[in-house]
Amino acid sequence: MAAEYVDVLQIPAFLCRQTSLIQAAAATGKYVNIKKGQFLSGESMIHAVNKMKESGNERVLLTDRGNTFGYQDLIVDYRNIPVMQSFEVPVIMDCTHSLQQPNQSSGITGGKPKFIETIAKAAIAVGADGLFIETHPNPSEAKSDGANMLPLDKLEDLLAKLVLIRKAIKHG
Repeated sequence: MAAEYVDVLQIPAFLCRQTSLIQAAAATGKYVNIKKGQFLSGESMIHAVNKMKESGNERVLLTDRGNTFGYQDLIVDYRNIPVMQSFEVPVIMDCTHSLQQPNQSSGITGGKPKFIETIAKAAIAVGADGLFIETHPNPSEAKSDGANMLPLDKLEDLLAKLVLIRKAIKHG
């Protein structure tokens, strides 16, 4: 139903292996952003890409959001970016969800937003095709994921830094 109103559909990380969901998203003809599950390697995402392409849709994006490490941390393995780019699809780095800390003892997901800039800079250095950065005017009031969001008033400064880094890398 959403395909009528949006330009890009997203498959959540925990559902990235669900064949019927990927096929249904592919059938819309829209771009489909498939988030890599925290429990998967970059190499294993070839199967999601193949499901999309076998369904007749080449408009696929892959997004990395880190890998589960221990009980409450996600760790970004930047090797996943070029590995997934080898599938000939754009690869996006999720700079905010990769900093989530699930399974907190309080029952509320935590996060480490102070590292958003670090994750973004590293992703650009490795050659990511895009960045996913969740932001909010007041993250503590956000309905979801506030603990790992970038405050909106910090976004412009971060983007300016990232553009300079990207230009420096291109002109190298």
